[in-house]
Amino acid sequence: MSLLRRFHTSSRLSIPLVLAAALGLTAAPLCPAQSQDSGQTPSAQQQPQAAPDSGGPSGDNGAIAIPKKNPDDNPPPPPPAPEDRTFKNPAGAPSVSLKIDVPEVTVDVGVLLEKTHQFVPGLKPGNFRVYEDGVPQKIEGFKRVEAPITALLLCEFAARGWIYRMDMLNTAWAFTQQLRPQDYVAMMTFDLNTHIVSDFTQDKSQIQEGINELGMESYMPAAFSETDIFDALSEGIDRLSRVEGQKYIILIASGVDTFSKLTLDKILKKVKESHDITIFSIATGGMLMELTGGEGGMSGGMRDLTYLQAENQLRTFANLTGGMYFQPVFAASLPDVVQTINQNIRSKYELVYRPTNAKQDGTYRKLRVELVDDEGKPLRMQDQKHHPLKYDIIARDGYRARQQVE
Repeated sequence: MSLLRRFHTSSRLSIPLVLAAALGLTAAPLCPAQSQDSGQTPSAQQQPQAAPDSGGPSGDNGAIAIPKKNPDDNPPPPPPAPEDRTFKNPAGAPSVSLKIDVPEVTVDVGVLLEKTHQFVPGLKPGNFRVYEDGVPQKIEGFKRVEAPITALLLCEFAARGWIYRMDMLNTAWAFTQQLRPQDYVAMMTFDLNTHIVSDFTQDKSQIQEGINELGMESYMPAAFSETDIFDALSEGIDRLSRVEGQKYIILIASGVDTFSKLTLDKILKKVKESHDITIFSIATGGMLMELTGGEGGMSGGMRDLTYLQAENQLRTFANLTGGMYFQPVFAASLPDVVQTINQNIRSKYELVYRPTNAKQDGTYRKLRVELVDDEGKPLRMQDQKHHPLKYDIIARDGYRARQQVE
């Protein structure tokens, strides 16, 4: 009987002993003479032991066939590892560096008071939270910038009086002087009807050329002395409603309306319902009102009442949309007026971050911007009398990632 068979006839072995015996056989395989029944008894270390009381497998796993090693089957030793060599540029060749293009996203954010539409200054990077597809992003760049604008110059040009026409032309010219190359501006005049001087363009010289042509005509009698400002403003709102983003109407007029089809109530309702449109009103004829205001007589009183109502209408158009109203007296004050307008409509905060989703797969990513205080809670604003102030956050709602092939 073979050695393994004798183990079977004895009592059961414990698992560790069976493993030890198997390892021993593997380490020293039996020769053919020892694999047969030689009548030898196992050594003391190989005596079988009883199975543990808790039970378990016995030592009988059946016969194990151990193949005989062939000296010719020994594999050759592995080749030595290659030497660690460093690459050297050929003589005269410049050094080569690897640059990884990590995408960046820039978001222009405007923070305006809801009631007055005035820009809120003094905010810090910690006051902003940016979310891309709902995932918060780490802001790495922050600064205050002045963004491009989209504006319509809506100007009264009628036979009301030479001084009114000259005030309009000087104001429009002062506004074009502060235009930037990225700004989109159109110009439209009105009397009884509207006239498009220039469609939306980024070439301010085109607007200035139209102003110069109107200047040449200002010395000739205009066709009508009547002005339909309500109808003209309604048409301007309709034209801007087809333009995306925040828009502005720079209304330069006396404010007097004569034969408009729309009533004051209807135009005020339309102004209230306009979206993303802010009106800045600049009254003409300020010098004339200062020189002739308060004249006696019925005609003087009626004229003063007419222009007081016109002033109130211009002021109301601006207030309803969060704009501002101006009534300059001297032409020298016009640059300050348009500079104030520019500061209110251009100021933005520029936020820069590297998106956590760095894939350049051309997908559209939704953006959301929030304002928080130093404790991470929603930012609350108040005026000097500690009254709460509501504000609007103006920012794009998303962007499209670049394609990998780009």
